[in-house]
Amino acid sequence: MAPSIQTFVNSFQNRLEPPVRQHLKNVYGALTMTCASACAGVYVDYAIFQAGIISAIAGIGFMLMLLATPDDYGKNTNKRLAYLLGFGLTSGMGLGPLLAIVNAINPAIIVTALMGTTLVFVCFSIAAMLAERGSWLFLGGTLGTLVSSMAIMSLFNIFMQSRILYQTHLYLGLLMMCGFVLFDTQLIIEKRRLGNKDFVQHALELFIDFIGIFRRLLIILTQKEEQDRRRKRE
Repeated sequence: MAPSIQTFVNSFQNRLEPPVRQHLKNVYGALTMTCASACAGVYVDYAIFQAGIISAIAGIGFMLMLLATPDDYGKNTNKRLAYLLGFGLTSGMGLGPLLAIVNAINPAIIVTALMGTTLVFVCFSIAAMLAERGSWLFLGGTLGTLVSSMAIMSLFNIFMQSRILYQTHLYLGLLMMCGFVLFDTQLIIEKRRLGNKDFVQHALELFIDFIGIFRRLLIILTQKEEQDRRRKRE
């Protein structure tokens, strides 16, 4: 093993106790399954059935059922995993219309956005794991304020229809989701240290972060592609 990789592994092991590492394996395993379910949802929306607003309503239903079903020391794990995968499926179906538009402009954007999202997510997750204990938890208040501010901004822009406000909201949203990856990762670690073993809900939180980054990167890259095409025509 190369010295740099060995150093990284040692740092990882020193920062995180064995129970926490095992918990993170469960979390990221569930997250991977949910991402696969979302991919299936995209296929369903494209090839079988376009649910439209129904997918959003169903997704909210799956999420509420997951949150309302107690973990009960692992007794409801399979049921809650099913709800999580259902949420992933409907999230993928909800992304279908946006992906269809992007695919019509340039299919390579989807691959680029997915790779970029994965890279950003992995880098920020590792940064949170290797940082000093609780060093990113201070972001909680800032992120909460930012969520409220962006909600007001969105409501205000319904009437204003401002391009500048929309772009500000888009890039602030991307920055906010990156912050949530740092915050949620460290919060999950701290929750496990306090005895919380609910890896299903923790995977849900990280999946929402992942989808949030992916959606915004898709829009940003599509806008850039359209601007480049416009310049070439001129």
